[in-house]
Amino acid sequence: MSVWDDLQGQAPVVTALRRAAEDAAPTHAWLFTGPPGSGRSNAARAFAAALQCEQPAAADRGCGHCHACHTVLAGTHADVTRVATDKVTISIAEVRSLISRAQDKPSTGRWRIVIIEDADRMVERTTNVLLKAIEEPPPRTIWMLCAPSPADVIVTIRSRCRPVGLRIPPVDDVAALLARRDGVEPETARVVARMAQSHIGVARRLARDPEARARRDEIVTLPLRLSDVSGAVRAAGTLVDLAQADAEASTADRNAAERADLLAALGLTEEDKVPPSVRSQLKHLADEQKRRATRSQRDALDRAMTDLSTFYRDVLVLQLGAHTDLVNGHLDATLRQFALASSPETTLRRIDAIAEARERLAANVAPLLALEAMTVSLLS
Repeated sequence: MSVWDDLQGQAPVVTALRRAAEDAAPTHAWLFTGPPGSGRSNAARAFAAALQCEQPAAADRGCGHCHACHTVLAGTHADVTRVATDKVTISIAEVRSLISRAQDKPSTGRWRIVIIEDADRMVERTTNVLLKAIEEPPPRTIWMLCAPSPADVIVTIRSRCRPVGLRIPPVDDVAALLARRDGVEPETARVVARMAQSHIGVARRLARDPEARARRDEIVTLPLRLSDVSGAVRAAGTLVDLAQADAEASTADRNAAERADLLAALGLTEEDKVPPSVRSQLKHLADEQKRRATRSQRDALDRAMTDLSTFYRDVLVLQLGAHTDLVNGHLDATLRQFALASSPETTLRRIDAIAEARERLAANVAPLLALEAMTVSLLS
């Protein structure tokens, strides 16, 4: 099993990265782009593992068995630094710390590698701090940036990186990965892969968490409960609550584990009174988790909008008689009945209403207000 095995449906990218890993002097800066769920961060980590692989033959790099491959993929390799933020933005202080670390010579591997998985979460002034480090890197340093699209990174950075574009993998490839890697029953794997629109991370969560699937179904079937304005307003509140519940479910275990680990490191338990001398450390953790919760809630709302739009997407497919699979195939009969009650023009207007709500949420409009306007628009 090699480091490339989890890059489903990305054969051209794997071929290009394999060749680059064999090069004695690979490009010093890379930009991995692709839609959410395409696996751009996985591709960067696999490439980093191949570059550090201990196999003597260049053609065998990325074996997946050696110590270097294992530690890179596990995030514990001494010469590979990975940044993946759950906050709204990556701060200048974090980037300066990365730049400082990038100046060090590799201690055990061939290269000093820095992976920024959320390069799109750097504001322009932060990216400008990074620019000089990418323009003039130390001889054995390689930068890898990940973003949804090239346009999410300022042009001065983009022009200095070698681009790697990934696509959304086919549903069958995602289902095969879930079955092989996570032991998901094949039919369930295919259903959740289609529900997630080939987003590997989302598909995996849906496969593992029946409650997440139930929340998604409640979001997707919201149009069936819209009959009047008061009902639309109530539905907007329900949608906000569901997205918040989804966000809390995805972070609760991690938050509890982080607090338990910190208390253990301080020699405390949950029952102990916290001494004044260490309260600042617990407050710092709480502040970090609060910032992460803000991002998680935004992401959950956007994901809810995406899931909701799949209902109307499927309705439009049926109305136009298109020969393509339904995202929500398990709701086939319901979708067909709904499609008969409206026209394609009406369905397109409703899809536009959801897109407008997403834009308002991205512009920091109060979520409940944005969703109330959307659900009222879905009545027409």
